[in-house]
Amino acid sequence: MTGTSQHASQLTSYAQPPRTADGSDSAPHHPGRPRNPPYYEDRSPGSGVLPPRAWYPRSDAARLPLHGRWRFRISASATAVDESFARPDFDDAQWQELRVPGHWALQGRFASEGSYEGNGTAQPSGAPAYTNTAYPFPVDPPRVPDENPTGDHRQVFDLPGGWGEGPAVLHFAGVESCARVWLNGQELGHFKGSRLPHEFEVGALLRPRGNVLAVRVHQWSSGSYLEDQDQWWLPGIFREVAVHRRPEGSVADHFVHAGFDHVTGHGTLRVECAPAGRVTVPSLGLDLATGESATVPVRPWTAEQPHLYDGELVTSGERIPLRIGFRTVRVEDGLLKVNGRRILLRGVNRHEFHPRYGRAVDPGTMRRDLLLMKQHNINAVRTSHYPPHPAFLDLCDELGLWVVDECDLETHGFGAQGWRDNPVDDPRWEPALLDRARRMVERDKNHPSVVLWSLGNECGTGRGLSAMAAWMRERDPSRPLHYEGDPSCADTDVYSRMYADHAEVERIGQRAEAPLSDPALDARRRQLPFLLCEYAHAMGNGPGGLSEYQRLFERYERCQGGFVWEWIDHGLRQQTPADEVFHAYGGDFGEELHDGNFVCDGLVFPDRVPSPGLLEFKKVVEPVRIESGTGTGTDEDGTAGEVRITNLYDFAGLGHLVFRWIYEVDGQLRGHGRLEVPPLAPGKSAVVRLPTPPVEPGDDGEALWTVRAVLDEDSAWAAAGHEVAWGQLPAAPRPAVTPPAATAAPRRGEGNVIVLGPGTFDAGTGVLAYLDGVRIGGPRLDVWRAPTDNDEAAPWQPGPRPATEWRRIGLHRMRHRVDAVETGPDTVVVRSRVAPAGSPLALRTVYRWTAQRDLLRLELSVDPEGDWPVPLPRLGVRMRVCGSLGLATWFGGGPGEGYPDTRAAARVGRWSMPVDALQTPYVRPQENGARPGVRWAELTRTDGSGLRIEGDPDFFLTARRWSAEELTAARHTTDLRPGDDLWLHLDHAQHGIGSQSCGPGVLPQHRLEVAPARFSFVFSSLH
Repeated sequence: MTGTSQHASQLTSYAQPPRTADGSDSAPHHPGRPRNPPYYEDRSPGSGVLPPRAWYPRSDAARLPLHGRWRFRISASATAVDESFARPDFDDAQWQELRVPGHWALQGRFASEGSYEGNGTAQPSGAPAYTNTAYPFPVDPPRVPDENPTGDHRQVFDLPGGWGEGPAVLHFAGVESCARVWLNGQELGHFKGSRLPHEFEVGALLRPRGNVLAVRVHQWSSGSYLEDQDQWWLPGIFREVAVHRRPEGSVADHFVHAGFDHVTGHGTLRVECAPAGRVTVPSLGLDLATGESATVPVRPWTAEQPHLYDGELVTSGERIPLRIGFRTVRVEDGLLKVNGRRILLRGVNRHEFHPRYGRAVDPGTMRRDLLLMKQHNINAVRTSHYPPHPAFLDLCDELGLWVVDECDLETHGFGAQGWRDNPVDDPRWEPALLDRARRMVERDKNHPSVVLWSLGNECGTGRGLSAMAAWMRERDPSRPLHYEGDPSCADTDVYSRMYADHAEVERIGQRAEAPLSDPALDARRRQLPFLLCEYAHAMGNGPGGLSEYQRLFERYERCQGGFVWEWIDHGLRQQTPADEVFHAYGGDFGEELHDGNFVCDGLVFPDRVPSPGLLEFKKVVEPVRIESGTGTGTDEDGTAGEVRITNLYDFAGLGHLVFRWIYEVDGQLRGHGRLEVPPLAPGKSAVVRLPTPPVEPGDDGEALWTVRAVLDEDSAWAAAGHEVAWGQLPAAPRPAVTPPAATAAPRRGEGNVIVLGPGTFDAGTGVLAYLDGVRIGGPRLDVWRAPTDNDEAAPWQPGPRPATEWRRIGLHRMRHRVDAVETGPDTVVVRSRVAPAGSPLALRTVYRWTAQRDLLRLELSVDPEGDWPVPLPRLGVRMRVCGSLGLATWFGGGPGEGYPDTRAAARVGRWSMPVDALQTPYVRPQENGARPGVRWAELTRTDGSGLRIEGDPDFFLTARRWSAEELTAARHTTDLRPGDDLWLHLDHAQHGIGSQSCGPGVLPQHRLEVAPARFSFVFSSLH
């Protein structure tokens, strides 16, 4: 017997107990004894369901999709209606229509019952609800409340011509959270396991015309206790429903084994199948009986070079196309290896999400996600926290990503009660746990992209997890196992952590982490490879600290990378009464219990526009490093310097890339060309000589080389010329900034003003009022920023939480006192004290103004008073300028935003864009839009007139049409109303970003500690 048939014999259908009219078990009820639970509250995975099998997208056996408009009604309770709707003659003419696949809470009037303003009342239709860990119903497993939104669905369908008689299966790819199914009035059974496939045998019930499919879906069930993932609760039939014809002799199940020997370069193919058949792979000259094996030379499959061989599996009743990838995954020598080599995971966690359709994600959107990932140097996906639609794995096979396939299992809410009653440690739940493991493994076992099975997420520990692990190892020993929630790693093959800070990651890399109490388990764990299954929480502005993590992954071979949390913001697209579009988060639908915008923590916005965090991640994890060679970019005699190129791929050479250089002076192009780089094996470096700088007369400004690695030809995921990596290096030491000499003398003007060069000051306050006749408000010292999600920090994080401390001290309400306005022979000096109410802390600030005829220079000295317990949010000046100055041009870091620990992607150059484009539209408004390392900036009108600012040293530039106070108060982007003026921030320094919204805070080197500071700006007008 083949392994497949042995396995299939163990997976008989679940017995279907008889049911009463109300759906409960039919055992007699005795007064005084509790009633047997209804099917949606029993702990079983279901009834009447066929054994799981491998998924394949197509075959020559007929399939009838049932997507489209269904008839639908909603009830507030699972017991409010009877089953008469399942009768074929039931009149559903008065019912609403609903799109399937889809969630009823996101469609039509069912969606409109929620309110983005939030009214604090539960919605009877199961409106969208977001919680991170807490169950949105009383924790009383396996029971659920009577308030259990229940959707009845009906679809009438005809069989296509030529369908014929014989076996057929009704296939459900995903239903949340429990479904009971009837066909033509006959009950088929029920199932739980929302993100897993379920099938029923229906061949004997089908008729040529007028088939009536009835499905009752409950939002809450016993299965909900196993699905406490950090996401929206969205009931409905959200994946496809179809009828599959299963002719006699069709494939019951098949398992493709395709290993690769990296020493010989040979692959070994064996396909198990029930019933027996033949396998052909024309390009390899293979024609095998199922169960037989053959070893031949092959090109292996990797995420970098995802080579697939087209084959075909043929039985007496069906032909199935195969896409075969040869690869071997092992943990050996303390490392996770594929095809004999250590891999480094540059990964993301990915929930299935669409801002309009929830988890009903179409193939085009899946492909768009994967193309964006590949284009941003992402090579791995953890399918948090459930198996994705299988079409997504097909795309991972095709385009090349390492996949950690995670079971549809999380019981996080039990952590709040010390894991008491946790289902994964209760033997009564074990059948349900094993069913979920089987349905994932059997469905996805033929995907070469899947390199790790994951038992689930945040379930604590228990015997049920051990049972799942034992079954997985027996069924598929070719893949290692992952699970993060058990520090002992007793059931896993890798050591996985969430949000370990940099110092701990370094200790783990050195295999010097804190010991376990059990010496044997401790010794075993120290030999395991290490992954960060979640790190760098990408919530709002951030994450910070990516570069420092990546250096640790590269320094310590045990540290094999990880998965940023997460890929996409889960903001649901909504409109205000004025038709303004925004994205809703927890609390916007009247939820009784919610976790706010914690659901918006991705590298792309809900509309899949890349955030600055994704651009930063692309730069940090780029697979080619380009840096200075044996010195600067130019030798002392002015001839060419050198650049070092390092291949950071795990398997690929650099033959698919071409290297190009550009040479710029003060951001102006002077020359460009191709740089010849020798073939480099993975991990190897070469120092390459740059050409002679194409210098022009008068080039005494800042000169930079930029070297780019771009695709030489079109690939499956990007066009030729797509940039994979880049590096910048100075062509010469940067010229020093020479302050303009003070040549203008201050004088008194009419109306109690002081005139100094092009500046007009209020003589009483010392505030600059006009520059060359243009109205100016400020500049004044500023230390407040609208807190980012990472500034706010998670409530469970150890203190101090920056924004909480900033508010406690009063940095959001600083007061300015002018102590003196002094004039000298060529200066105006303003002395002030800036301090919060109720505190002795202060910043003594001296504004020293000097001028030439058309230039105005400000030099600031800032000295702290008192013992400041926390860093500052920012340190600089802010000012108001005319709103018509709508175009920003600057020389410095760009084109996107950057902060002290998120500026790896900031390329020095000359950039220009409208002020409105400087804003980053985070779902919850917060500090954003700073451009780092700015040497000079200009704000201009359409006629070219405007304002120029030069900084010494470089500064952060921010310009927006609302104040920091308005930004702080806003909950959604639609709360921000452009004013008549621009608010201009010129920051000497900013506090870093970190990822304390769930991960570690700002590293010491990126903290803005309170200390004396000196910095200056030169202002001039443009005509």
